[in-house]
Amino acid sequence: MKQLSFIHAADLHLDSPMVGLKYLPADILTRVKESTFTALKRLTAEAILRKVDFVIFAGDLFDGEDRSLRAQSRFRTEMLKLAEHDIPVFVVHGNHDHLNGTWVHLDMPENVHIFSHEVEMKPLETKSGTRSHLYGFSYPERHVFEKKIDDYQKIDGADFHIGILHGNESGREEHGNYAPFSIKDLFEKNFDYWALGHIHKRAVLSENPPIIYPGNLQGRNKKEKGPKGFYHVTLKDTDANLEFVETSDIVWQEATVDASSAENFHQILHLCQMTINSLRKEKIGTLLTLYLENVHLENAKEKKSVNNELLELLLEDEREEKEFVWIVELGIAENVQVDREHLMAEANFYEEMFKTLDDHTDIEETLAPLYDHRLGRKYLENLTNLNQKEIVEQAEKLLISLLYQA
Repeated sequence: MKQLSFIHAADLHLDSPMVGLKYLPADILTRVKESTFTALKRLTAEAILRKVDFVIFAGDLFDGEDRSLRAQSRFRTEMLKLAEHDIPVFVVHGNHDHLNGTWVHLDMPENVHIFSHEVEMKPLETKSGTRSHLYGFSYPERHVFEKKIDDYQKIDGADFHIGILHGNESGREEHGNYAPFSIKDLFEKNFDYWALGHIHKRAVLSENPPIIYPGNLQGRNKKEKGPKGFYHVTLKDTDANLEFVETSDIVWQEATVDASSAENFHQILHLCQMTINSLRKEKIGTLLTLYLENVHLENAKEKKSVNNELLELLLEDEREEKEFVWIVELGIAENVQVDREHLMAEANFYEEMFKTLDDHTDIEETLAPLYDHRLGRKYLENLTNLNQKEIVEQAEKLLISLLYQA
């Protein structure tokens, strides 16, 4: 029986700057900044332990087109470890680490095979004699909008055919619509496995044949919450086994505490501490967005303490924890419920404000100064329609909250 064992990972974003976290304690910040490298080390160790036939990286190994020497060097070190165990590595570069960037090159070991800017096939025969054809391409520049899937053509002569594609499933709005494809497009290629990259949320688009987004190896912000890692894939003549393996050293989480039963500050503190401890994970740090709802305290001093001192108390014992749960954002919901109809009935001003928000469709023009700045161009991705909608909704909520409190 012919069989393949390989690792499929994507979107490593090595040396990601982890923007907006400078306020963290020094030890935690250092660990967060190191987390993309830690995740890669865990992948390498698992590849060696599991004695896989090869490893696939489906794009965005590096966080930017000006790949840092630090990121390249650390990646090279891990690839050398795989080379010592005769494990080949197949790489495509994506929109973040495209081939047209400017960087000081470090040569990769001979076991690392990088696909060119045109779709090509790379053959591989494993130690057991199983023959595979791997197909893919690297982005020649940041924006690739054409349907590159049309260039994938199956070439006979292998036991298994594996497509590697860093692109966006048509209809998804999480990321830029680069190298778009449909599931039907992939089915028509009659491949045995599709190793996808670009979407940072893990997704199994099909089980037969497997069409997989593994997500990224390490979450970098609160939108990339939950466990992150790679898939260990075993292909046989008639079936496939997919095992998700977690690699993230830092996990982003969200939780809501219902304080409706709390009669005083101490009880609210206890409820929050219980939630924090329930999220603590062995050998993993957690960055938590915590929402506190239904706070009904009659005592004004205790209510003020919830707003001014609760967060400080919750963080007090986390600074020295290796398995910390650090609150990066504490949201305390107001007891007063407001809505558009209610506010518009109160004053004409609110009706004008909502009309302005509804009519504001050119958010890109509003944000142009950010994208024109050299640092903005480096770190900000293009906004999808979903991103733009979320920004307007958040602005509306903030305005309502501030105006209503005033």
